[in-house]
Amino acid sequence: LRDNTWGHPANGTSVEEFILLGFPGTWHSQVSLVVVFALTYSLTVIGNASIIALVWMNSNLQTPMYFFLCNLSFLEIWYTTGVVPKAIGVMLGTSQTISFSLCILQLFFILSLGSTECFLLSVMAYDRYLAICYPLRYSSLMSSIFSARLALSSWLGGFLAISLLAFMTSRLTFCGPDVINHFLCDIDSCLALSCSDTGHVELATFLVSIIVVVASCVVTLVSYIYIISSILKIRSAHGRKKAFSTCSAHLSVVTIWYVWYDSNFLDLHKFVNSFYRILTLLLKPFFYKFKDKNVKQKLWEGLPRSKVAFQSASV
Repeated sequence: LRDNTWGHPANGTSVEEFILLGFPGTWHSQVSLVVVFALTYSLTVIGNASIIALVWMNSNLQTPMYFFLCNLSFLEIWYTTGVVPKAIGVMLGTSQTISFSLCILQLFFILSLGSTECFLLSVMAYDRYLAICYPLRYSSLMSSIFSARLALSSWLGGFLAISLLAFMTSRLTFCGPDVINHFLCDIDSCLALSCSDTGHVELATFLVSIIVVVASCVVTLVSYIYIISSILKIRSAHGRKKAFSTCSAHLSVVTIWYVWYDSNFLDLHKFVNSFYRILTLLLKPFFYKFKDKNVKQKLWEGLPRSKVAFQSASV
C-alpha cells in the first residue's frame, strides 16, 4: 500500500533521496577520473557545437544530411550534460546524493535521448538510402519540410517511448536500501532498489527496448542493404568510392552506437561500460569531422564564406 506520492509508501519507511557510489578507489584515482571526464566532456561539447556552427554558417552545408547531423550533435551535447557533470560531482564527493524526483528525471532524460538517437540514426540511414538509390529524385523525396518532420518525429518518438517507463518507475515503492552502485540513475538500479513488484515495469522496459532498438536497427539495416547493393552496381571504382564516402561517417557512428548498446546488454564492468559510453560521445563528432570531406574542408579553410570546392555529399 502506498499513497500517490512518488516513491512514498503509505506504510513503512519512504526514500527521499538516493546515494550514488560512483567509482571505488583512492582520492588520486578519483581526481584522475575527474580530469578524464572533464576533458572528454569539454571536447565532446566543443566538437558537436563546432559541427552545428559549421552547418549554420555555410549555406552549402544546409542540406537534409547535415540538418540531421545537427540534430544528432545537439542531442549529444545534452546527453553528455545530463551524465558527466553529475558524475564529476559524485567522484569529487560534493554531490553524491540525488533526490528521488531528480533521479527519475535523469533516468527519463538519458533514456529519452538514447531512444531519440536510435531514431535519428535510422532516419539518417534512410536519408542516405534516398541519396544513393534515387539521386535524381532525392531533392524532391527528401525536402526540407519532410526532413524536419522526420527529425521532429524522432524527438517526439524518443521522449514518448520513455515517458511511460519513467512514470511506471516513479510509481514504484522504495523503502530502502537507498544506495545506487553507479554515478547516475538508470532504470536497472531503480528496479533493483524497489521493494514492490517490478514485473510490469520490466515487461514494459523489454517491450519499449524491442520497439525502439529493433525497429530503428531494422530500418538502418534494410537501408544499408539497398545502399550497398546500389554501390556495387556502379561500374567505375571512382563512382563507388564517391558513393560510399557519402555514408561512411554515418556507418561508423552507427557501428559505435550499436557496439555500445551490446556492451550495456552484456552488463560489462561498470568502469569499462561507463568509460566506453563517454568515449563514444567524444568519438562521434570527430568521425563526422574527419570522414566527411565537406566538414573537413570547412575546418581547414577556417570557416570562410567562399563557395565550397567540393559538391555536398548529400546532393
